[in-house]
Amino acid sequence: MAVPDAGIDMPDRLPRIAIDLEKLRHINCGLGRFCLHLGQELLRLAPGRFAPVFFLPPGAERSFPEGGFDRIAAVRWRKEIVLRTLRPFVRPFLPAASIDLWHTTNQMSKYLPLDDRVPVVLTIHDLTFLHTIPHDDQLQKIERRLAVLQAKVDRASAIVTDTHYVADDVRKHLILGDRPLHVVPLGLAAPTPAAITRPAFLPDGPFVLTVGNCLAHKNFHVLFDLLDRLPGRRLVIAGKKATPYGNFLGREIERRGLEGRAIMPGEVSDADRQWLYEHCEAFLFPSLTEGFGFPVLEAMQCGRPVFLSRTTCLPEIAADNGFYFESFDPAAMAAVYDAGLAAHRGDPGLADRVRTHAAGYSWAATARGYLRVYESTLAGKTA
Repeated sequence: MAVPDAGIDMPDRLPRIAIDLEKLRHINCGLGRFCLHLGQELLRLAPGRFAPVFFLPPGAERSFPEGGFDRIAAVRWRKEIVLRTLRPFVRPFLPAASIDLWHTTNQMSKYLPLDDRVPVVLTIHDLTFLHTIPHDDQLQKIERRLAVLQAKVDRASAIVTDTHYVADDVRKHLILGDRPLHVVPLGLAAPTPAAITRPAFLPDGPFVLTVGNCLAHKNFHVLFDLLDRLPGRRLVIAGKKATPYGNFLGREIERRGLEGRAIMPGEVSDADRQWLYEHCEAFLFPSLTEGFGFPVLEAMQCGRPVFLSRTTCLPEIAADNGFYFESFDPAAMAAVYDAGLAAHRGDPGLADRVRTHAAGYSWAATARGYLRVYESTLAGKTA
């Protein structure tokens, strides 16, 4: 059922909380999956605690077939670029708000409530754009993005990040004032059933794996030097490769004569990706900057040894359950790899401890964390 942003205030009712799930428009991207899992788990928690109002693109209600929510349609005229013009004219005529709280679920959202009396919880997943090495002509663009995000922070009553690393980054680069900043880790979904057979692009034999779109901050090229020191293994880089950095990786493979050993299949199916996780000798993740690092946990979910960089949020996510590259010197990386693989093979309980660590990240826990943020924000509103 569609509802307006404002209506008759109803005392003695459950608080009506609007949750921006507009990114379900792209359900297979990271933000789309976040919206799906958060929405599903919040519906389980809602009875007797709050009345969910989902802000949804057309057709997205099918993701929640059991219902239990009201709906606001994510249509163009609700974008903030339109509402900021309308707001001063309609503000005097708005009745008491029918929405008690609005959750903007990602910092790139183009939507805010029409009624600026409604408190807003803003989730900032990362500030990765600040940690790339920009060309001079990109500096102004970065400054504009930061200014746009600061305006959203100024509108918010509370801020949420996925990790303590991002929370510290937000404190460093944005002005929070007296707004509370909460850390609510993301969840990990149950794994997709693996493909029955080995992917056709991968010849027989042992292989190491990394997963992610080919972007420069993923730092995948350092793995080619490591591969030179891993005789008999192949490297699979699974993720979108039609990027400038992906083109660079392809040229490097050719220049180094690694065709057939370094394999870039592009984006793979969920079933094939799960097969790769379950059968790789090890998972490698030399990324320079991450907001969360889902592939690390997905590999741990399968009990695989994980080798990763000690940068940004990654030590927070993997804790003591990964093996860390302290530098990207090829010999040093190979030494870490050999020692870590020997430790993994020599400790029969290590795989189970890795799985247990990954299991600690659940979407149910994420939803409970957000519900606590909603309740504390509403309590501050009425205090």
